[in-house]
Amino acid sequence: MTLADLPAVMGLEEELFAPDTWTAAMYRDELARPDTRHYLVAEGEAGVVGYAGLIAYDDEAHVATIGVTGARQGEGIGARLLDALLAEADRRAVPVVLLEVRADNETAQELYRRRGFAEIGRRRGYYQPSGTDAVVMRRERTGA
Repeated sequence: MTLADLPAVMGLEEELFAPDTWTAAMYRDELARPDTRHYLVAEGEAGVVGYAGLIAYDDEAHVATIGVTGARQGEGIGARLLDALLAEADRRAVPVVLLEVRADNETAQELYRRRGFAEIGRRRGYYQPSGTDAVVMRRERTGA
């Protein structure tokens, strides 16, 4: 992901996550930290169709976001983006990856379970301003 991708990413943010969207300023801040951040876009014929981000420190990483336009969901784009984030975490030898996912998004939770994540807790009212709960999930690095 580059700054040039932000208009398309912001359109997807609004489509997928309103009213709990990130702002363009938040993404600009994330992209300015390549030492601990890794952001990707998936492109189709019509431009950006998905995006994902990882925050990676020495002791743990966090899947910050994954989104795929509704018109292209179910095609495996989200899985490929997640796999790329997990490969980056493994490349950095991060021992554990954490994420929060909306409690009402069973499709995403199932994708994460298929990639080795397990639920470790809940955050009540995590997503704002909607107040939707988050499921906290964790994946341990294998083969370290």
